[in-house]
Amino acid sequence: MTEATRVHLNPAHARELLGKMILIRRFEEKCAELYSQEKIRGFLHLYIGEEANAVGVMQALTPEDAVVATYREHGHALARGVPPDEIMAEMYGKSGGSCRGRGGSMHIFDAKHRFYGGNAIVGGGLPLAVGLALADKLQGRSRVTCCFFGDGAAAEGEFHESLNLAELWKLPVLFVCENNLYAMGTAIERFESEPSILRHAQSYRIERPASDVGRKSARELGRRGRPLENEVSRSQTPPHVRLRTRTGASRTEAEGLRPVGRGPDKAARDDRSGMLLPCPIRPFEPRTQIIALRMEPHARSLLLTPSSYPLDS
Repeated sequence: MTEATRVHLNPAHARELLGKMILIRRFEEKCAELYSQEKIRGFLHLYIGEEANAVGVMQALTPEDAVVATYREHGHALARGVPPDEIMAEMYGKSGGSCRGRGGSMHIFDAKHRFYGGNAIVGGGLPLAVGLALADKLQGRSRVTCCFFGDGAAAEGEFHESLNLAELWKLPVLFVCENNLYAMGTAIERFESEPSILRHAQSYRIERPASDVGRKSARELGRRGRPLENEVSRSQTPPHVRLRTRTGASRTEAEGLRPVGRGPDKAARDDRSGMLLPCPIRPFEPRTQIIALRMEPHARSLLLTPSSYPLDS
């Protein structure tokens, strides 16, 4: 890693990462509360437990890069810089929303931030990302398209078509799989004969620099992501990154599908290794009170307010 690609982890940067993760956590908690009051309608898929993924990966992207996300995209949008009030207005179906109230929870979109959705279709963002990257390549623009998707999308045809074309045409796409091992509610071993999504990517010769990042903090994801982003931009080669994560339950999701202990109030567990998948905010816990004293009053109140999903769960 060169000095140009290094992510400097000074105290100010750590506070920035923590602040963004806590903003996502509190925003999602408020969404869950409003949904239970029937003020938010339709489907609601929460990003609780995955905050480090979006915050860390976004550190490696530039404002010119494009981002395509899943239906669990509130966290991605917030980490990308889409204003929280616009996202919440979209939840309410108001004209001040990012899609003027026509999209709702699963269709957050903001062209100013090059954030191209939320997509309600599982795997639906993958071909869109390939198309954006193809357009950039044909027009000679030095940009990267970052595509988030979940482990459930690996069972969809779009996943295989997109990875095949991205490698065949050498497109600048960064594929980021947020693997919670359970998709919406089914263990990956029950719907995939080959549970290693990284091997699926390698079958399309996406081998370098494909990597299994696993359980990492936002700081570590930012550190590892910058060289990947530079590699994609330079070589026009689509890498595949798998992030093992935990996920809060979706509203309207059948909670009975998850085994005991897999809900948002419990620490997720990797069934194969037996390792707990820790809350991504917990690594900051010993410094939380000190960091809070240096924050603006509003951010400090967010940090110190009791959580429905404890930071140390």
